Amino acid sequence: EIPLRLVGSEMCIETAYTKAELAHLYNPTVCIKVALQILRRWILFNLPLLHELEAEGYRARNRLLSPKQVATIVQYLGEP
Repeated sequence: EIPLRLVGSEMCIETAYTKAELAHLYNPTVCIKVALQILRRWILFNLPLLHELEAEGYRARNRLLSPKQVATIVQYLGEP
C-alpha cells in the first residue's frame, strides 16, 4: 500500500519520510536494499549535501528523515 503522501505526481516535502520510502522514490526499479545503498552513496559523495544534513541532525543510521532533511535532499538531488 502506498502512503497517501506519495500518491500523485508530486511528493510532499512537508512531511517526514523513512529513508527507505525516499530511496524507493528515487530508485523505483530496484529493491529497497539497493535503493537505500544508492541514496546513501549519493549523500556521502555530495559533501555539501552531507554537511547540510548533518547540521540538521542527520546521522547515517537514522531511519526517519525530517521534513527539513527531505527538503534539503530534494534541493540537492532534485525531485524524484
